Amino acid sequence: MSQIGMRSDAVVLFGVTGDLAYKKLLPSLYSLAERGRLGVPVIGVARSDWSDGQLRERAAAAINESGIAIDDRVMHDFLHTMTYVRGGYGESALYERIDTRLKEVGSKHPLFYLSIPPSVFDEVIGGLGRVGLNEQTRVIVEKPFGRDLATALELNRILHEHFSESAIYRIDHFLGKEPVQNLLVFRFANSLFEPIWNRHHIHSVQITMTEKFGVEGRGGFYEEVGALRDVVQNHLLELITILAMDPPVSADANALRDKKVEVLKAIRTLPPERVVRGQYVGYRDEEGVDPQSDIETYVALEFEIDSWRWSGVPFLVRAGKAMKETITEAVVEFKAPPRLLFGAADGAPPPSQLRFHIKPDDKTVLTLQAKAPGSEMVTRPVDLAVSYEDSLGEGPEAYEQLIDDAMDGDAQRFARQDAVEEAWRIVTPVLEDPPPVKPYWKGSWGPEEAARIAAGIGGWTPFHSAH
Repeated sequence: MSQIGMRSDAVVLFGVTGDLAYKKLLPSLYSLAERGRLGVPVIGVARSDWSDGQLRERAAAAINESGIAIDDRVMHDFLHTMTYVRGGYGESALYERIDTRLKEVGSKHPLFYLSIPPSVFDEVIGGLGRVGLNEQTRVIVEKPFGRDLATALELNRILHEHFSESAIYRIDHFLGKEPVQNLLVFRFANSLFEPIWNRHHIHSVQITMTEKFGVEGRGGFYEEVGALRDVVQNHLLELITILAMDPPVSADANALRDKKVEVLKAIRTLPPERVVRGQYVGYRDEEGVDPQSDIETYVALEFEIDSWRWSGVPFLVRAGKAMKETITEAVVEFKAPPRLLFGAADGAPPPSQLRFHIKPDDKTVLTLQAKAPGSEMVTRPVDLAVSYEDSLGEGPEAYEQLIDDAMDGDAQRFARQDAVEEAWRIVTPVLEDPPPVKPYWKGSWGPEEAARIAAGIGGWTPFHSAH
C-alpha cells in the first residue's frame, strides 16, 4: 500500500451516472481541463448499461447545464478522454475490467473517486484491493464518514484493509470553498490579530449556517441524517477548528491538521441540555418523511473548548432549513472596554465585532466605534469591509479545487481520520439521547427555545450585510 509522490495520471469516477457527478464532478473535471490541470483519461464506472458515447453525452449535458463558459476545443478534447466501464460493484469482473482499461490508457497512478453510497464501500474497496489497484493510487471518499463513531470506525477499518491513511482523501466540499480558505489565511497571514485572539480579548464566537429552503424533495435522505449530522459534525466543527486552532509549525498538510485535531480534542463532549433541536412546521408532510418524525431540521448549541487559549469563551452554533435568510457566517465578538468613556446615541456602545461572511457573499467586516457627527461625544458603529471577490476575483469551485489537490497528493483540505473520530465523539451524547424537537415556522429564525442558548451573551447576533 505504498503511496505515490507524483500527480495522478487518470481519474476513475465511481457513480458517474449519479446526481453528484452530474451537478458537480463532471463540470469540475471540465473546468480542470480548461485550466490545463487535467490532461489525463477519465473513466466512468456505474451499473447502468451505457456506452462511451452515452457517458460523453451525459457529461456534455452536465457541463452545459452548469453554466460554465465553454471552449469548444477543450470540450471536444475532454469528452474524448472519457470512457465507460459497466458493472455491479459486487462483481469481481468489474475490477478486472477497470484494471484492463487503466493499462490500455497507460495509467499507473490513478485517482479513484467513490461517489457511491456508504453501503457499497466495502465491495468497492475490497474489489480494488483484490486486483492490486490499491498500490500507488489514491482514493477520494465522499462524506458522510459514517453515521456515528462506531460506523466511522468501521468505515476506517474497511479503508485501511487496502489503502494507507496517506492514500485516503475524505472530501468535504466545504473545505474547498474560497471563503473558508480565506478565513485560514486571514488568521495566519495577518499578525495584528494573533495577540488578541484568545479568552482575554474575545467575548464569544457565533457561527450561523441557515438556508431559506427546506428539504426540497430530499425528505427520505434527511430522515436518515438531520441537521446535526448534515452540517454540524463536519462543516461547522471545521469552521470552529480554523477559528480556534493555534498556528501550525509549517504549511504541511499534517502540521495543519494536527492543530485542528488539538482543538477537537479540547472540545468537551456535547451535553444534550446545551442543545435545542427544531423542526419546521410542514416537514412531516414532505415526501419520504415519517408523519411522527423527530428528526431535527434546526439545531442550536454551545461548544466549550477546554484549552488555555479559549477557556470560558462560548462558541455558539445554529443551523437550519426553511429559515428567514440563507447565511453562512462566523461572528467574533470582542470584549467591551474596561471603562466606557463615550456613550452611544441609544445607550452603551456595542462591542467591536469581526464578521466572516461565507454566504451569500465572501466578505470580512470589522465593526468598530467612531464618533458620530455633532457636538456630543457619542459613538456609532462603522464597518470596515473587504469583499474578496471584488478585490481579488473569483477562485475555482470547491470540487474543482479538491479534485486538483487530490491529484497532486495535497491533503491539506481533506479530513483526517482522527479528526473525524473526535468530531463524532463530541456529538455522540446528543445522537444517543436527543432532546425532543421544537416546532418553528418557515421563514423564522428557528424555535423560540433557541434563545436560551445565546441568553448568556445577550442573544444571537442579527445578520447584517455591510456595503
